[in-house]
Amino acid sequence: MKTAIYPGSFDPITLGHLNVIKRAASCFDKLIVCVMVNSEKMTTGLFTPDERVELIRRVVTKLPNVEVDQSTLMISEYARQKKACTLIKGLRAVSDYEKELQMALINRKLNPRLDTMFLPSSTKYTYISSSVVKEMAYYGADLSDFVPREIIGDVNEKMKSGRKL
Repeated sequence: MKTAIYPGSFDPITLGHLNVIKRAASCFDKLIVCVMVNSEKMTTGLFTPDERVELIRRVVTKLPNVEVDQSTLMISEYARQKKACTLIKGLRAVSDYEKELQMALINRKLNPRLDTMFLPSSTKYTYISSSVVKEMAYYGADLSDFVPREIIGDVNEKMKSGRKL
């Protein structure tokens, strides 16, 4: 069985993430979407890791070969434990590629059986990021073109409850 892992912070999951999930799921027997702790974003999260897992599960419920998990391990070790052969990385811009290529080489050094598959973003999602979604939600913008409809209410409610006016 070929297993791939799509790691990320997913805070929150966007339509761009979902597009990558669907495309990657069609290439592998099993895809694990794994909420990881991003050391650069530890104090700026909108949702807790447990909340992110729940939101993603709601969004991918109709994709039978997709599992959702979370981990604080290095991704190379997590992949080893899950017997995964491939990491999935979505790319929006050249700047993403430079950073992700470096990480792919490091992960390959740490786990020689682990490849990284880069999926370029679909054109209509290139400009979407979780950071942009949070900024838009802060100002009460319509999120329907940015996040899955199943979680728009959650994002708006979380932003409203955490907003300091």
